[in-house]
Amino acid sequence: MSAHSLSSTAADAPPAPHVIHPADRVPMPQKVGYGLGSMIDLWGHWLYASLAFHVFNVFLGVAPGLISTAQMIKIFIDAASDAVFGWISDNTRTRYGRRRPFILVGGVLAGIGLPLMFAVGRGWTDMQYFMFMVISTAIYVPVMSCFNMPWLSLGSEMTPDYHERTNVMSIKNAIQKAPELAMFFAAQFTTLAWFHDADGKPDILRGAQTYCALLGAVMVGVSIVMFMTVRERYYEKLVAHSQTHIPFADTLWRTLRCRPFRHILGMMLAYGIGTAMVSALGYYATVYYVCKGDIALATKWNTAMGVAGMVFGFIGIPFFNFIARRHGKRAALALVLSLAICAFIGDWWLYDPERPALQLLACGFVAFTGAGFWTLYGSTVADVIDYDELQTGQRREGSFAACQSWISKVGIALGVGASGWILQFTGFDSKLPVQSDHAIFMIRILLSGIPVLGLLLALISVSRFELTEHGMAEIRSRLEAQRGAV
Repeated sequence: MSAHSLSSTAADAPPAPHVIHPADRVPMPQKVGYGLGSMIDLWGHWLYASLAFHVFNVFLGVAPGLISTAQMIKIFIDAASDAVFGWISDNTRTRYGRRRPFILVGGVLAGIGLPLMFAVGRGWTDMQYFMFMVISTAIYVPVMSCFNMPWLSLGSEMTPDYHERTNVMSIKNAIQKAPELAMFFAAQFTTLAWFHDADGKPDILRGAQTYCALLGAVMVGVSIVMFMTVRERYYEKLVAHSQTHIPFADTLWRTLRCRPFRHILGMMLAYGIGTAMVSALGYYATVYYVCKGDIALATKWNTAMGVAGMVFGFIGIPFFNFIARRHGKRAALALVLSLAICAFIGDWWLYDPERPALQLLACGFVAFTGAGFWTLYGSTVADVIDYDELQTGQRREGSFAACQSWISKVGIALGVGASGWILQFTGFDSKLPVQSDHAIFMIRILLSGIPVLGLLLALISVSRFELTEHGMAEIRSRLEAQRGAV
C-alpha cells in the first residue's frame, strides 16, 4: 500500500483522541527560540517592503510603478537564492548540525545590513533611486536566504507528532505578533517629532534609517539566542551519518512531484498572490480615504491597527489550533479561508471616514484568519515531508522550504509587481493631497475584490489535500518500522 492510498482510505475515519507522547514534545525554550526567528524573517523580508512606498513614494516622490517593479525584482532574486540555500542546508554536515550555523551567520549579517537598505541621498532622480533599490536588495536578499531557508527547514523537523507540529507553529506565530506590531509602528515612528525638519515636517527617510538600525540590532541578538537554544532532532539520529547527497535538481523538480505538496502549494500561492496584489491599497485607503490625506494621523491609525491585528491574531492561533485538533488540519484551513473571504468583503464597510475606528476590525479580522492560515500551513508542510520520506527515504526539509519559497515568491513577486501598477490604475496621484472620488472608489473595490478571488482558488486547492490525521499516523508507523523512531 502506498502512502497516498493509506492517507486516502483514512480520510473519512472519525478522529480518535490524541495524546502527545512526552518524547515527542518540544521543550518550551526550544519552541520560543525557534519562534524568535520570526523577528528576523519578518523584519528582514517585509519591513523594507512595508516602508518602501512610505519612504520612496510619499516622501521622495518616486513613481509607484518603479517601486513595485524593484520589489518584484527583489522577490525574484529571493526565490533563486532560497533554492540555493535550501539545497546547501540539506547537504551540510557540521558539528553544530545542518541548520544552526546558517541561522547564526545569516541572522547576524541580516541585522547589520537592514539599515543600509535606506542609505540613499536626497534629490536623486527616480532612476537613481530605482537602481539603488535593485542593487541593494540584490546584495541583501541572499543574506536573508542564508538565514531563512535553514530556519523554515528546522520548523518541519522539531517533532514527529501530528499535533505537536501545530503547537510549535502556534508558539512561533504568537511570538510573531510582536515583530508584526513593530512593522505597523514603523510608519508612525518615521513621523515622530524627533525627525521633523526645520519647517516642522517629518523627515521620513531619517526616521526609516533610525528605525531599521534599531531593529537590526535586535536581529543580531536574536540570531545568537536562537543558535544557543534550538536543536535539530533529525540530524544526529537520521541525517548525519546515513543520508546520501541530495542533487540540486531535486530541490525543485522532484519536490514538485509530491502530489500533497502541490495541493498545499497551490493553496498558499493563491492566498499569497491575492493578498500581495493589494498590499499597498490598505495603506492608501487609510491615508487618503479615511484620513483625507493626513499622513501623520494615518500613521497613528496604522499603529492602532497593528495593535488590533496583534490582539486578533493571538485569538486566532488557539482558536484554529482547537479546530485542527477536533476536525483535522484540512477542515481548519477551509474554515480559515472561508472566514478570510468574509473579512476582505467586509473591508468595503470597515474603511469608513465617518467611523475610522472600524479600521481596527478590518485589520483585526484579516489578522485573525492570517494567524490561523500560517500556523496550519507550517504544520501541514511537516506532514508532507513525512509523506515524502516514505516515498524517497530522505529527509529533505531544505528542499521543500526552498521549493515552496521559490514558487511562492515568484508568484507573490508578480502580485507585488502588479500592486504599484494597480495603484496607478486607480488614478492615484501622490502629488495631490486629496484624491479623486474615482481613485478612492477603485482603491476600495479592488482592496476587497482581488483577495476574494485568490481565496476562492485556495479553497479549491485545500479541498483536494489528502493527508489526514489517521493517514499521518500510519505513515509515521511505517517510517519508524523502516528506520526507527527519531
